[in-house]
Amino acid sequence: MKIEDPIFLDNHLIAIYKPFGIPIQPDKSNQISLLELTKDWIKYKFNKPGNVFLGLLHRLDQPVAGVVLFARTTKAASRLSAQFREKSIKKYYQASVLSPPKESKGTLIHYLRKEKTLKSTVFPRETEGAKRAELSYQTLKSTPNGNILEVFLKTGRFHQIRSQLAFIGSPIIGDVKYGAPFPLAEKKIGLIANKLIFKHPITKESIEINSPIPQDWPFFKE
Repeated sequence: MKIEDPIFLDNHLIAIYKPFGIPIQPDKSNQISLLELTKDWIKYKFNKPGNVFLGLLHRLDQPVAGVVLFARTTKAASRLSAQFREKSIKKYYQASVLSPPKESKGTLIHYLRKEKTLKSTVFPRETEGAKRAELSYQTLKSTPNGNILEVFLKTGRFHQIRSQLAFIGSPIIGDVKYGAPFPLAEKKIGLIANKLIFKHPITKESIEINSPIPQDWPFFKE
């Protein structure tokens, strides 16, 4: 399997479109990961001998598609990791849902607990073992067949968007783990990481990286 050409590339960074169903890093499934595919692309493109350094900065769930940013140098990795920790990097998603939220836009604050079943339980108030989760959303498109929401992620909890939207009655299309009525092909779900905005770790300029829109998006059934 090969990946598409980078969305963004310079001497310090590389941003890749992650297709649905590919893990970010090697896991127990033994399926080739985006990290490995990107290293292979760099090795071939620049004819690099030996091991290729690639810093993993953030993650997307396997059923999710969208833009993933890697660091090509240790200095870039360190500085960008700090930006992620400080939450200065802006992360935007698009979510495809059947049932729209009651309000066309708003902010969701809940408390999430990651379970041994690899699922997040959502609590409306502070609960032991649960971490604060916050996102804001607005409706971009509403049709009789489904709705597209733009989501701005303010914290980065396990399955945060998936579980919080499901908790308010708007599960993501195809996400049967969180209450969607039907699955999608290839175990994908209607969620894409469509935009990252951050400060370049070396030049300090503001960078905006946008993901391609997946084929058949937003997966509404006619």
